[in-house]
Amino acid sequence: MELKTTVTIDAEKSVARVALSGALNTDTAPDFEQDLQKVIAGGHQLTVLDMKDLEYISSAGLRVIFKAAKQTKAAGHRLAAANRKPHIDKVFEILKALPDMAVFANDRELDDYLDAMQKQVRGG
Repeated sequence: MELKTTVTIDAEKSVARVALSGALNTDTAPDFEQDLQKVIAGGHQLTVLDMKDLEYISSAGLRVIFKAAKQTKAAGHRLAAANRKPHIDKVFEILKALPDMAVFANDRELDDYLDAMQKQVRGG
């Protein structure tokens, strides 16, 4: 599955909205990171990742998002995730609950776990 992004800018409110559709995974994360970096470079006070049509997220996608969150925070701006589907929301809940130490042996193990949790929440 591919990832499509659509960017809309509200210059008056200094808000950028990045709508994601498809899968944010190992294959799509590098291009998404480049696209997101361009948006962040615009210096908007708020960048919103609209996840209404995001079907899947892997650890590679999460890394891009967390890196962008740190970057926007350091610049005095904010990054927000909106309209998360239940299975995507579950991934964010899991990561909030994890201790600071590494729990997974490698990225593959983490991705397998995240995949299983998303399938469980979707009922598949």
